[in-house]
Amino acid sequence: MLFANLNYPSIRTFAEDAVAVLPLGATEQHGPHMAVSTDMDIVTHLAGAAEASLTGRVLLCPTLPFGSSHHHLSLGGTISIKPALYTQVIVDMVDSLLQSGFRRIVLLNGHGGNITPVKQALAVLSSGVDGAIAANIALVTYWELGGKPFAGEAPMESPALSHACEYETSMMLHLFPEKVWMEKAERAKRPASNGYIPWEDDEPGRGVTLFKQTAYISSNGSSGEPQKATAEKGAHLIGKATEALVTFLEAFAEWEIGSKL
Repeated sequence: MLFANLNYPSIRTFAEDAVAVLPLGATEQHGPHMAVSTDMDIVTHLAGAAEASLTGRVLLCPTLPFGSSHHHLSLGGTISIKPALYTQVIVDMVDSLLQSGFRRIVLLNGHGGNITPVKQALAVLSSGVDGAIAANIALVTYWELGGKPFAGEAPMESPALSHACEYETSMMLHLFPEKVWMEKAERAKRPASNGYIPWEDDEPGRGVTLFKQTAYISSNGSSGEPQKATAEKGAHLIGKATEALVTFLEAFAEWEIGSKL
């Protein structure tokens, strides 16, 4: 059920047993070959597909279209919220759902830059919520939940999802082909390997983090091998991601909220 379709008394009644799903997108450059709405488009579709499969059990909130994307700003086409402010935005939005009576809340994430500030928001919420309100609040990033299909399993040719890559481009070719310009898709130039920092998805990390703006690690704003994308690969990925999400939400709805041991 869609959040916008309910009135106040109905939301209160629905909140008692439903899982509230809040999709987290981004509006940011995706190289020369894809629309800036990519992250928002994909996560919104997945959330809607899951809600359609779980009618009456999921309340689907409007997608937050902006994310923490400051590392993309220099390439243009990006609207971003600073990480500290994004953390507070998530805290306030979740608190709003709690005030409406929801006790099972899923933050469905579609952008890598959101992960760290959302985890910080969960830490802030836990310190204030656990002692006062029994609630389960989960961050779910769709490609991490999707597992092997998003980590090199056939038919994919690249080792993992990154940014404006074979994976994202394939999903957009399947969902919104009018927002993809394959004649402009090409592998970007990237820094030389140093053995520690995984500048790209085809090099394993070794526990070392060095944060750089996107323009310093990609010549055109994309990552991976976008030129290898196909709509057929995208249909495979969307199907697997939807299946994994529905399975998780069914399980999450039954998790014990619990209390102090």
